[in-house]
Amino acid sequence: MEHWDVVVVGGGPAGAATALAARRSGARVLVLDREDFPRDKVCGDGIAAEALDELARLGVDPATVTEGFPPVPRLRLRSPGGAGVERPLRRPAHDVPRKVLDQRVLAAAVRAGAELRRHRVRRITAGDGRVEVDGVLTAGVLVGADGAESVVRRALGIAPNPPDRLAVAIRGYAPELPEHRGVQVIATTEQRWPAYAWSFPLGDGRANVGYGELVSGGATRAALVEGLHRLLPGVAPAELRAHRLPLSTGRPRQPDGRVLLAGDAASLINPLTGEGIFYAVLSGALAGAAAAHGAEAGRSYRTALRRRLGRHLRHSSAAAALSRWPRLMDATFRAAAHDQRVFDDVTDLGLADGRLTVPTLLAAARRIR
Repeated sequence: MEHWDVVVVGGGPAGAATALAARRSGARVLVLDREDFPRDKVCGDGIAAEALDELARLGVDPATVTEGFPPVPRLRLRSPGGAGVERPLRRPAHDVPRKVLDQRVLAAAVRAGAELRRHRVRRITAGDGRVEVDGVLTAGVLVGADGAESVVRRALGIAPNPPDRLAVAIRGYAPELPEHRGVQVIATTEQRWPAYAWSFPLGDGRANVGYGELVSGGATRAALVEGLHRLLPGVAPAELRAHRLPLSTGRPRQPDGRVLLAGDAASLINPLTGEGIFYAVLSGALAGAAAAHGAEAGRSYRTALRRRLGRHLRHSSAAAALSRWPRLMDATFRAAAHDQRVFDDVTDLGLADGRLTVPTLLAAARRIR
């Protein structure tokens, strides 16, 4: 039976980052994906600068990832009660369609020596000293980076996120509205709260537009479409596709052993914004490095995740709980409009690995009405 040091299930950003990190230690790496690349992936397409930093640490030139898609230097936010703020981001973001992004990052992993193979994984069995995949190959360590509907996660016996820790969103591409040119737009709403719509410009006359909310709110496709058009009047996407987002507030404990979970499969999606690419690249990098520990990979990876993201995840979970009060969100947005430092704290918490800070909490508290 064919044997590999590391088998990665899923070729998206989490899987490609895993492969890149594992190759740095000299491992023989096989990436399995059920689809050929390039392929589309339903997503908001926003890439924070911190995600590009993580790719750079893996040896990927960020310019090769974002080529053709100009930086977006500003972010406009609207609170549930209508408070608005638009400011420059601390560092510009990029909006790169996943059909392009995933192909470019995966190609970097292949250039680094990983092998890519089309294969739909159906059965995983962890045994003594190896993990067997569909009875045709084995791995010293297997990493599940296969998204929100992860086969690997189910094989580990880990339940999906409950409805109050699971969001659903629709996304499409539409002509960019003139008033949204050069700025990422996020508009929240009191109706069916917590929920928001977005418009992220690609720089080619199009924008990625979408709307999402918690599954526990009874979301239907009709309600999602209505929410998008209510919050972003005038957008006209040609086609809308839906996807589920397992939020980090419902993330499972990484088990010991030779099977790891990264990215969406590990419920690593920011509960405030739905952002997942930064988490995907970072967790993939940590999983790929931990794979070198063999039977101790699960424990090593769990420790690395806790050290790198533990405090941030606690803070983002606390912020998600506080955000259930629309008045507090209104106050926070008013504080961000008054102070660039508050704006930076809010965006760092929602788009990267920032934390709640005392000055930001006090600033928001002073503006509650």
